Amino acid sequence: MSSQKKVRVRFAPSPTGGLHLGGVRTALFNYLFARHHGGDFILRIEDTDQTRFVPGAEEYINECLNWCGISPDESPQNPGAYGPYRQSERKASYRQFAEQLVNDGYAYYAFDTAEELDQQRQIQPNFRYSHENRLSLRNSLSLSAEETARLLEEGVAHTIRIKMPEEGTVSFEDMIRGRVTFETNLVDDKVLLKADGMPTYHLAVVVDDRAMQISHIFRGEEWLPSAPVHILLWEYLGWGSEMPSWAHLPLILKPDGNGKLSKRDGDRLGFPVYAMNWKDPKTGDLTKGFRELGFLPEAFVNMLGVLGWNDGTDQELFSIQDLIDKFSVDRISKSGAKFDFEKAKWFNHEWIKRLDNSILLPQVVAVLASNGVNQVDEEYVEKVLVAVKERMTYVSDFWEQSYFFFQAPVSIDVDAVKPKWTTEKTAFFENLMSDFESLEQWDSTTLEPFFKAKVASSGMKIGELMMPFRIMLVGGKFGPDVFLITELLGREEVTSRIKKALPLF
Repeated sequence: MSSQKKVRVRFAPSPTGGLHLGGVRTALFNYLFARHHGGDFILRIEDTDQTRFVPGAEEYINECLNWCGISPDESPQNPGAYGPYRQSERKASYRQFAEQLVNDGYAYYAFDTAEELDQQRQIQPNFRYSHENRLSLRNSLSLSAEETARLLEEGVAHTIRIKMPEEGTVSFEDMIRGRVTFETNLVDDKVLLKADGMPTYHLAVVVDDRAMQISHIFRGEEWLPSAPVHILLWEYLGWGSEMPSWAHLPLILKPDGNGKLSKRDGDRLGFPVYAMNWKDPKTGDLTKGFRELGFLPEAFVNMLGVLGWNDGTDQELFSIQDLIDKFSVDRISKSGAKFDFEKAKWFNHEWIKRLDNSILLPQVVAVLASNGVNQVDEEYVEKVLVAVKERMTYVSDFWEQSYFFFQAPVSIDVDAVKPKWTTEKTAFFENLMSDFESLEQWDSTTLEPFFKAKVASSGMKIGELMMPFRIMLVGGKFGPDVFLITELLGREEVTSRIKKALPLF
């Protein structure tokens, strides 16, 4: 890495729908690299394909990055000195470079219509526009200069294609994969400028990366086959000495079998693959996301950060600052990483336990509100949170694990104890209620020995009375420590619940 070159990296998604976790990981690795080296992280919206543009997608991308805590330094919403940050707003800049490539003999005008190309595909199923057939198709290489000039003057629709060399190789040093080499005769003549004047990804990405002074490019390995085209464009446009460093990230693989993790895999196996809920504005279809499922951003980022990267130790839990401090490209795996949803849930569980209660509190208060509990004492809620957080996989689990702290149980599992119920046990709990009234200290450290002493003096076994006590308070055989429950519910509520439950046994 050149010491003179400031680190500038970019995440450049297309606004075409929900953000796949592979895309978020690409953004995250860009962000970590930039922060580790004191550089800039840029968001560029690649919206040159207007046919695939989806309203609301750009706003969704921004919200995802903000939720993850990896907000860009420069973006359409926060422009810097290298804008504009949407490709559609840079349209005027692309044609001059495409024309320059034609004039220098590195590209050509192609006048073939979509119908003519479809006919070629019917004749040859694996048809590709390349050195093998370019002279038999309608372009400025096969037509005379006069005919080409006439078609251009008449405004006949045309594209501009790169002229890939018939012989030779393109090599570059990938920061993850090492030396990568391509034979140019195996690469087709990609369209650089479409008939509507908009650039394709191939031209736009090179022009934009140079204009924005991007120093390092992190992108998915699915773009590796396009690398020779992009490298040649850097050289053909005279910018070879400014070319960024490249890193093609390994794929995130489906949990079972081989291949890239897709939305269909998530639907099939029952987990999200998008960062946040995405509702298709055309169809109304809702695709669920990690955020709405109850994932913490800290856990989501941690999970993605170690998916295909490690710091060389057994450490698994990393804050985003930990990841920034330790991130290095040489620790990124060359091979794909299988996505494991059970492991993702483990990360969330660990972060729920680890995260400061002040951060979780507003979220659990919202969970209570969604379940009809609106008037809450936050100090009490925090105590309940401490009691149940080790039992939570998602933030939304708070209600299931704690509802009995906020309302008396609707049903009592009397069947669990009724077969062995005795009048002695009834008398025990009647006396217990009376004794509770005179107890000076009301906390778990006082309540537990007090209860156990009462059991011992009764001659009965602790298990015979502990379980009914729990069931009276919460309705079933679940929940945290029963004496902690007793403490938090308070003397009056505990007595009330015993009194209501006792006649059912």
